[in-house]
Amino acid sequence: MDSRTLRVLEFDKIRERLAQYTSFSLGAERARALLPSDDLRLVAEWQAETAEARRIVSEKSDIHIGGVHDLRPLLEQALRSSPILPADLLDVRYTLVRARTLLRTLGRLADQFPHVADVALRMAPPTAVIDEIGRCIDERGEVLDSASETLARVRRELRAAHGRLMERLQRIVSNSANAPYLQEAIITQRQGRYVIPLRAEFKGRIPGLVHDQSGSGATLFIEPLAIVELNNQWRELQLAEEEEIRRILLAITELIATHADAIHRTVEALGDLDLILAKARYADEIRATEPELVPWKAAKRKTQNAKGKSANQRIGESANQRIGESANQRIGESANQRIGESADDQVDQLPVSSFERPASHAQSPISNTQHPGSTIKFLQARHPLLDPLTVVPVDVYLDDDFFVLVVTGPNTGGKTVTLKTTGLLTLMAQAGLAIPAAEGSALSVFEQVFADIGDEQSIEQSLSTFSSHMTHIVEILQEADDRSLVLFDELGAGTDPEEGAALAQSLLKTLLARRITALATTHYSELKVFAHTTPFVTNASVEFDIETLSPTYRLSIGLPGRSNAFAIARRLGLPSDIVAGAEVLVSPQSLETETMLAEIKRAREAALTAESEAKAGQRRAEALNADLRYRLAKIEEARREVLAQTRFEAEAELEAARREVVQVRERLAGIGAETPGRGQTLHETWLAEAAEVLAQRAQQSRPLPPAETPAPIVVDGPLQPGDRVWVPSLQTMGELIAIGVKEVDVKVGGFRMKLAPHRVELRERGQQPAMMVQASGAAPRPPSPGMELDLRGQTVDEMLIELDRYLDTAYLAGLPFVRIIHGKGTGALRQAVRDQLRNHPLVGSFRAGESNEGGEGVTVAKLVQR
Repeated sequence: MDSRTLRVLEFDKIRERLAQYTSFSLGAERARALLPSDDLRLVAEWQAETAEARRIVSEKSDIHIGGVHDLRPLLEQALRSSPILPADLLDVRYTLVRARTLLRTLGRLADQFPHVADVALRMAPPTAVIDEIGRCIDERGEVLDSASETLARVRRELRAAHGRLMERLQRIVSNSANAPYLQEAIITQRQGRYVIPLRAEFKGRIPGLVHDQSGSGATLFIEPLAIVELNNQWRELQLAEEEEIRRILLAITELIATHADAIHRTVEALGDLDLILAKARYADEIRATEPELVPWKAAKRKTQNAKGKSANQRIGESANQRIGESANQRIGESANQRIGESADDQVDQLPVSSFERPASHAQSPISNTQHPGSTIKFLQARHPLLDPLTVVPVDVYLDDDFFVLVVTGPNTGGKTVTLKTTGLLTLMAQAGLAIPAAEGSALSVFEQVFADIGDEQSIEQSLSTFSSHMTHIVEILQEADDRSLVLFDELGAGTDPEEGAALAQSLLKTLLARRITALATTHYSELKVFAHTTPFVTNASVEFDIETLSPTYRLSIGLPGRSNAFAIARRLGLPSDIVAGAEVLVSPQSLETETMLAEIKRAREAALTAESEAKAGQRRAEALNADLRYRLAKIEEARREVLAQTRFEAEAELEAARREVVQVRERLAGIGAETPGRGQTLHETWLAEAAEVLAQRAQQSRPLPPAETPAPIVVDGPLQPGDRVWVPSLQTMGELIAIGVKEVDVKVGGFRMKLAPHRVELRERGQQPAMMVQASGAAPRPPSPGMELDLRGQTVDEMLIELDRYLDTAYLAGLPFVRIIHGKGTGALRQAVRDQLRNHPLVGSFRAGESNEGGEGVTVAKLVQR
């Protein structure tokens, strides 16, 4: 990547911030040396590593690089056969032990974190070095007696010699005959030998060697002759101990040198792991997401007429025609005729050949331009170096219809920030960093990124602002190709406006002909018209609030920006006659262009409003459809209940008829037994009547057709707590208690169970549907806004407005509670959300989310009931 571009886009500041999240010096070195890659496979691997590391940071607190050291200087020392000190050997051992632990842990988790595990598998910490250092050096950095038999023996003799020496000295200072001669009855050391303090006036009273005297000269420190030999023995053993320790350290050093390659690979892998984990921690800090990496698409051709036709369909044929006839005519007749004659006297300082492109890049007609196949889609993108609480997110995208974006708008309106955000996020993504943008962001991997941003005039080189820009543009044109991203700030500025506009338009045509993806900012109206009428080029603008006289910093793609100079002047109170006089001085073509741009903006806003209304109507229709299905299901259920009740009553009547028939038969049998003869006739008569009754009852008691098995009443829509659901596996109904990421909690009778969402069927809503008509004369409830509100990536001011509107809608829709997703981050957005909920009249109570709900990144608010 171009080093100047990295500096202009402040990628070095990103690297410095990333270095602050590393754990040791090699990781910080890796972070400060990080560069974007143009290899799609490598960038995808880096992004996968970062995504896995973010999961590791949040789920596996035992996986870290804390306490390790950069062993490369010690390895060089070992290769020179220079003994490594015990404290440094402890650093070697701890680093290798940590590497071994990481290797084992990540090896077991290779299925979950395959890319990070691949990095860990490059480590090969030598067990022999770890064991040998542990055997010879204790935790305080001292060589153990067990390091060698010679050292153990020497130290035993050393302790014995020291004991004899101290015993003899103690007898000398304790002798009452020597007391008058001693300054104090103490034993001390001078020049590595034990001595006693003797008063100067009694010199010679105790025979010995003078090693030192006090500052006043009143005390002499002498080594009594009686202990000279003992002192010599003790000192000789000390030297023997030091020599043995040096031999042991040198042996360990040679062992390290033997395994230097393995240790070096291990340290390098630790540095890579440290960088990966630092990327994860930095991504969490800036609330970043992993962008989708999109391969370059096949070239797409679009003719001049194609864009003209589509533009006419959207805005109106007359507007385009007038714009083309007014502004483009001026460009062709005035500015283009003079381009190259005297754009600026200082351009003459540049070699003419600098403006000539190689033959391989000869410009082809714009009508034959093809889309290079690049993709940029940054949703709710935020500049990572700006305050996350105040920065305004922007949507920056290029699609199949354009690959050159011309951004216009007032000064300090955010044009340059938009340009830098696009370039910096591209560099971050290609360096394996997550980007501060919303989910769904995507981009192609560019081979080069070039930026000409800022004023770099040089007095020493006699370069003005314009010449400085032209120098950089010449260099960019020499290097850029159809796989490059080019960013131009204030294209054509710093010289005569008419010539600058013509030169800027010619540069954009060159970029189009060479199929170079580009974003450019400008104030020239001619470029607005050019972008509106040229294939594969489109306008964008940063919005400005005329009422408050301040920029909104929002980017609107598809609409050119207006200068607003006259409107601002009037708003600030400049006399209207002065403004009117200024308008007279402006060419009619310019005024007509501004009018046309205003018409375009109004037409686009009207189209967006119509689209929004259509989507709202679609949502209302879907809600009404769900309501009708629900009501039909209720009617069907009531019908079945009526049929069931009727069937039950019919079966009861049949049973009564059967009992009546039995009673008749019993009566006939009794009468026949009591009255033979004449009674026989009556018997036959009654029997005939009974037979007739039986026939009638039999006719009436024909069984009803069997009831059909009712079809399940399925209600459309997402599952919500409180819904009544059917559990097919249990063949029973239950109540939905809670909804998790992969499971739902269902209450069946007195039991509560967890089931997969696909194992339950929604049969009845827990609350009255959003579109059901309430009491007579009451207004219908609005559609439910959903149980969740995602506020991540918004500023505090934006969040407060969105949260208040959402709570109102949720309350009117009858939702019992809502989940507000604000993320963890610095905690500022979470605190602002909870402060708002604490004082909101529609909120009864609130709590932090459970671990399965998002933890501290989520707040669950219970709404008051209507």
